[in-house]
Amino acid sequence: MQIKKILLMGSLCLLFFSTYSQQKKAPSISGKIMDEHGAPVVGASIQITNGPAAHTDGQGIYLLQRVANGKHRLIVSVVGFKKAEKTIQLNNSDLVVDFSLTPDINQMEEVTVIGRTSNQEINRQAYNVTSLDASKLHNTTLDLSHALDRVSGVRVRENGGVGSTFNFSLNGFTGRQVKFFIDGIPMDNFGSSFQINNIPINLAERVEVYKGVVPVWLGSDALGGAVNIVTDNSKQNYLDASYSYGSFNTHRSAVNLAYTSPKGFTFRLNAFQNYSDNDYKVTVTETDLYTQQIYQNIKVRRFHDNYHNETVIANAGVVNKSFADQLLLGVTLGKNFSEVQTGARMESVFGAWHRRGNIVMPSVKYIKKDLFLKGLDLRITGNINLGEEQNIDTAYRRYNWFGQFKEYPGEGSERQRSMYKYKNNNGIVTANLAYRLNEQHSFNLNNVVTTFNRKGSDELFPEDENYDQPRKTRKNVLGFGYRFAANEKWNTSVFAKHFYQRTDYSQSYNPSGGWGDVAYNQLSNSINKIGYGIASTYFILPNLQLKASYERSYRLPEAEELFGDLLNLEGNIDLKPEKSDNFNVGFSYQTHINQVHRFSFDGNLLYRNAKDFIRPRLNPNETKQLLGNLADVTNLGVDGEVRYSFKNIFTAGVNMTYQNLRNNTKYEDGYTMESPLYRDRIPNMPYLFGNGDASLFFNNVGKQGNTLSLGYNILYVHAYYLSWPSQGDTQTKRDIPRQWNQDVNVTYTLANGKYNIGLECKNIVNNRLYDNFSLQKPGRAFYVKLRYFINKY
Repeated sequence: MQIKKILLMGSLCLLFFSTYSQQKKAPSISGKIMDEHGAPVVGASIQITNGPAAHTDGQGIYLLQRVANGKHRLIVSVVGFKKAEKTIQLNNSDLVVDFSLTPDINQMEEVTVIGRTSNQEINRQAYNVTSLDASKLHNTTLDLSHALDRVSGVRVRENGGVGSTFNFSLNGFTGRQVKFFIDGIPMDNFGSSFQINNIPINLAERVEVYKGVVPVWLGSDALGGAVNIVTDNSKQNYLDASYSYGSFNTHRSAVNLAYTSPKGFTFRLNAFQNYSDNDYKVTVTETDLYTQQIYQNIKVRRFHDNYHNETVIANAGVVNKSFADQLLLGVTLGKNFSEVQTGARMESVFGAWHRRGNIVMPSVKYIKKDLFLKGLDLRITGNINLGEEQNIDTAYRRYNWFGQFKEYPGEGSERQRSMYKYKNNNGIVTANLAYRLNEQHSFNLNNVVTTFNRKGSDELFPEDENYDQPRKTRKNVLGFGYRFAANEKWNTSVFAKHFYQRTDYSQSYNPSGGWGDVAYNQLSNSINKIGYGIASTYFILPNLQLKASYERSYRLPEAEELFGDLLNLEGNIDLKPEKSDNFNVGFSYQTHINQVHRFSFDGNLLYRNAKDFIRPRLNPNETKQLLGNLADVTNLGVDGEVRYSFKNIFTAGVNMTYQNLRNNTKYEDGYTMESPLYRDRIPNMPYLFGNGDASLFFNNVGKQGNTLSLGYNILYVHAYYLSWPSQGDTQTKRDIPRQWNQDVNVTYTLANGKYNIGLECKNIVNNRLYDNFSLQKPGRAFYVKLRYFINKY
């Protein structure tokens, strides 16, 4: 009933305002603003003298509605280009006016380093959002996860090297509490072959990080934020190919290309692969299986951690047609192989256990702007992952870090005997209807349906009825939002979301009391929740922005959390949905001295009050992680960034994050005494960390159009405890020590970016680095990257 009511409310609003707009029909002016090469200019301002104003979207398109008849002067301005003007005459009919802008050399020198032209509109939103310009990192060997690790408020914690499992943290919320999207499409069903720590940075044009409050058009049940990976759809014909090689026999390659014919046929391809032996050295205490001699703090090489994945994303269809701006049919194909070296802690060592998987995901995408009436835009996407995963653990052995093992007779395994092969059969359908009544009023109706149905079998146990038991979830997130932009200084968005989930599962029991007699009860449960929020921003000065936002958010348990991931995470079918009240207040300020020294300052204050907070802990034998609800968790935190640039020669920046996550559960279930853990800091969660970077640019090195750049990055993470701080002896309890990681790079760009050579050294001082449960990460490593890029407009 709640879904029907919200749908009805949204439909009535759209009908009312479409009728209203038709009654007040007046001419409009639209067009496209391009640079001298024909590329769209994003975020350009177009103003009618004494009339309405607008900004160009991601395709460089603008729309001025309800313009009075008569003679007008159009003025276009944007940082990095010279101002352009045209005089037009309106006579009761719509008009199309295009602009071609000329670069302003003086401004471009400033914008090259710290400019916000491509991301300016994203950062000007009322939401607490940071837009990372990924294009500036295309000559590096970074994947998306390591690029995001440089954003304030973000920590990416890995279990090892290339392809290892990871934990993404955003302002204290971790794992599935933060949702990921590609071009607004949820990544919930992409499987192990397509994760942010194996996607090269070249796939993205920019990455938007929404902290806390998530806009309704993303259609998510995120508890603490979202990450939207935006690919570059503006280039019509281009090729971007790269290859890198480095330490631990690591190979990465990527090819991104697009072709669009004059008649509107388009083909787009993204392909990438990663391979690494991951045979870096770690420091352990180990016992020789043959001599029983104990070696303290000895360096050994990882011997069972090979990883590789290959992925191809192909889309074909038509663009710029009367019936569709985009109609694309696509398929994503991929596979991956991963050896499992350790469990949740390094005391667990494996030498034969491995996993493999693949992705077979057909997809469809349809976009139509000005559907039936101007300002009404429709977007529909759908995909289903038909790929499968397999867990192979059949060696009855016990390994140590020297690669020695003891083999035992009979049938057994290293962890749990298995050749289980399964399909999760994830499907997602998204629909978004947006209506712009005018420059002041806009509406958005968004719905996302997600399905999960795990089915599998194990040839080692063909008669095991457990594999036939239902493991199904169906989730629906429906949202409706309204945005009021009073003027260029102030705009506010309000929204509401309905969350629904149904889970089908079974529980085993013993019907007779006899040993080994097992039967199953078929069970199901459902969840219905309503969330809501508001976000507002005000520009005190053109370069001083204030932001504030609030959201009552819900996060429904994910399928892998309910049923396990069959690797290092046990399932918990009793998990409750998380709820959080998220508050954000922030500011952004830019200034300059003599147009030479440029500064930017960004700061955010946040407060989170989460109920039934889901957090990981070790299971009793410390071999796996287990998720459970913690009644009440609060987080009062702050993050900020300062950046400086000198002309187009030098740029530097630093950001810091402090998050004070506390257990606010005063009375445990069934107890009347105050919990000894009340107001304790949440364990195994970094609470103070930051990043710094500096880059130096030398233009026209060797030849006109060639650029040499030197870069430096530093990461700091303060020490934190693995378990509850108030428990145990501070002298002997386990912690994750303070860490410093420093990287340097050199990039030489030739022919204005056509040919590129990059050299990198990561962890240059070879510090010992840890993340999840003290799992050691790679030491010093060297990489070289070759990249070729050509763009034909």
